[in-house]
Amino acid sequence: MPDDLYARYMRAAAEHRQHVSTCRSCSLYDRCADGQRLYADFAKLQDDYNRYLAAKRR
Repeated sequence: MPDDLYARYMRAAAEHRQHVSTCRSCSLYDRCADGQRLYADFAKLQDDYNRYLAAKRR
């Protein structure tokens, strides 16, 4: 599970970076609908992975 979670987190980050690099509507604080979806997916997976790491340290 952790390896899969990390892989999904990294894939979401890459997809978001790729989108932002080509989308003229997206900026750091303002996103198009697709950009917002990609960012939300990335942020959720990042939070999930950080929670996993925190639990692992306990």
